[in-house]
Amino acid sequence: MTCETFIPAQSEGPQQRPPIVYLVDDDSSLLRALSRRLRAADYRVETFASAEEFLKRDPSEAAGCAVLDLQMPGLSGLDLQKLLARAEQPVPVVFLTGHGDVSSSVRAMKGGAVDFLTKPVRGDELLDAVRQAVALAAAARETRGHKRDLGNRYESLTPREREVFSLVVRGLPNKQIADVLCISERTVKAHRAQVMHKMGVQSPAELGRTVEWLGEFFQTARATQPESMVEARANENA
Repeated sequence: MTCETFIPAQSEGPQQRPPIVYLVDDDSSLLRALSRRLRAADYRVETFASAEEFLKRDPSEAAGCAVLDLQMPGLSGLDLQKLLARAEQPVPVVFLTGHGDVSSSVRAMKGGAVDFLTKPVRGDELLDAVRQAVALAAAARETRGHKRDLGNRYESLTPREREVFSLVVRGLPNKQIADVLCISERTVKAHRAQVMHKMGVQSPAELGRTVEWLGEFFQTARATQPESMVEARANENA
């Protein structure tokens, strides 16, 4: 594996590391040519001669994408695409091949490939595909970070605050929440204020939108836990 990094000129203020592009191809001369083109466009580049070599790389938190050859010794580009799609942090894929056919192209695009390019590729064509893939990676990374932050916020709630959270997003007023939980309205208001503060929202509507982001978290919890008495009573009162 060869790692070639472009280092931008120093400037004032914090700098964001350039996106990273993984080139996977068994043609060493092509790897060198593509590396030069991408580094000139301010991308960091790591090159790999096979899919197996790529899979041994150290993971990176940086936004980026993979440019894959279709046919390589060992795992093919399509095989690697499947593995990347199942990864904890999926990597967007651009295919670049001299052996493309309609069937392979269809499989690649159905598998989520950003583009399917043929060799020799024009520099602007490659850069357009890489920019699109990197943008997808950055957006996905931001979404994962937001979900992780909301998950951490929810985990910081006490058991009682989680009960109040659940009832607030169901649309129950304070009086009804107090009846369900067998506590005073004043106590409900105090818990409700804490829930809003800890979740970083200003209104019940905003709190309700966090449920959409926490959907996977709640699905997992419900799959492993029976319905609580609070949920049962809330359903009865609904």
